[in-house]
This record gives sequence, C-alpha cells and structure tokens, in this order.
Amino acid sequence: MKRHRSVWSLLTILMIFTAYLVFPFQMAHAANDNQLIYDEAGLLSQEDKSELNAMAHEYGAKRETDIIIFTSDNPEGRDVQEMTEDFYDEQAPGYDKAHGNAVILTLDLYHRDIYLAGFYKAKQYLDDGRLDKIREKITPDLTDGDYKLAFEKYIKTTYKYMGYKPDVNPDNIFFNIWFQLGGAVVIGGIVVGIMAYRSGGRVTVSGRTYEDASTSGVLDHQDRYIRTTTTKRKIEKNTGSGSGGGGTTKGGHSHSGSRGSF
Repeated sequence: MKRHRSVWSLLTILMIFTAYLVFPFQMAHAANDNQLIYDEAGLLSQEDKSELNAMAHEYGAKRETDIIIFTSDNPEGRDVQEMTEDFYDEQAPGYDKAHGNAVILTLDLYHRDIYLAGFYKAKQYLDDGRLDKIREKITPDLTDGDYKLAFEKYIKTTYKYMGYKPDVNPDNIFFNIWFQLGGAVVIGGIVVGIMAYRSGGRVTVSGRTYEDASTSGVLDHQDRYIRTTTTKRKIEKNTGSGSGGGGTTKGGHSHSGSRGSF
C-alpha cells in the first residue's frame, strides 16, 4: 500500500513539473504568434509575412512597443489617417496592454498613400519629425514595389530611433559609430604628432634672424579686376513630399503622425 502511495506521489510530482515547463512555453509561443503584419492588400508571400512578423516581435520587444504593418486595397476610398486611427481603436494593439504602446505603418493602395502613427511610448519617441524621416527612408522602395525591403527598413529604423532620447536628431553624424571612431583616430594622430614635434626641440631660427630691416621692403603692389561670373542652378523638387501630422482617434487616443504618397 505504501509502495502504491509512493508511486502516485512520484507521478503527481512529475505531472506538476511537466505542467510547470509546458504552460510557460505555450504562453510564450502564443505571445510570439501575436499578429503584427496585416497584409490585406496581399503584397507579401506567407513566408515574407512570417519573417516580418518575427522581426517585428524581436525588435518591438526591445522597445516595449508593437511594431505593426497594415496594408489595404481600400476599395471604399477612405482617408489613410482615418484608416489608421480606426485600426488602432478596433484592433486595440499595444505591447504593454490593449490600446498601449504601438507604431503603425498603413499602406493605402487605392490612393497610393502611406501613413505612420505612434501611440503612447511610440508617440513620445517617434514624434512627427522622426516619423517623417522613417517615411522618407522607405518611400523609394515602396515606389519600386520592393515592399518587403521597405517594411524591413521601417522595423529596423523604428527600433533605432526609439533608442534615442526624444527631441534629439537620431541621424546626427556625431551619433555614427564610424564617425566617432574616425574622430578618435584623427585626434589621437594630432596628439601624437604634437608630442613628436615637441620631443625634437624647438626651432629658434626664423626668416627674421638674417633679415636686414633697413633694406627690406615691398617693391611693387598691383590689383587687377578681371570679371564677375554668375551661374544658375535648377532646384529639383521632392517627389516624395508629405504633409499632416498626428491627431486623436475616435476612441480618444492621441498619436504622432506622418503621411505622404509613394
């Protein structure tokens, strides 16, 4: 009898241990399967959607923000900003909670418009100006029909920009690691050069050492005006211009924004 009890006790412990291992895995797996790519326009293959979804989860988790892509043929001809706001109200995305931290890229194939919106933490770290920069980086690829590449740039640039404090230009050359390394090398070279120069002793002889001031002077001076030339240069127009900014959804959620065409 005692032996049977021991066997049952051992089985119970094993079942509890197994459940402890399995359930967290299932919860993590379910969270990883959370949809972030809504390709209603059918621009991507299933493999592309899976890869982009995994990338959005990976980079978004590091910034605690849902990075979302929403494409639509928009047969009703709705405004792209309105589509984005309604999507946020209805789908209730957010890394931390429903209607939480999220950035949404909406592609309207009917008007060939693009809109980016940042909510809560994304609104703070991705203001209108930063969203403009992201849109400008991906617009050429969208125009060329290379949608996967454009979406990859959107995800990675969103991750990069959210790593900088608000009100800072993330494209400032001083933040570039190669510029920083190059600057360090140049400064180091200058310091070494000065030290090497000084280690050889100072030169005290100059041109004035043997100069006779009583016989030296300017013999002649002449200025001659030749002509003035004026050139004209055509200023190219920006074909990927955008306008607008953020707003507030019908559900009362304010957001930053950037819109344009492709």
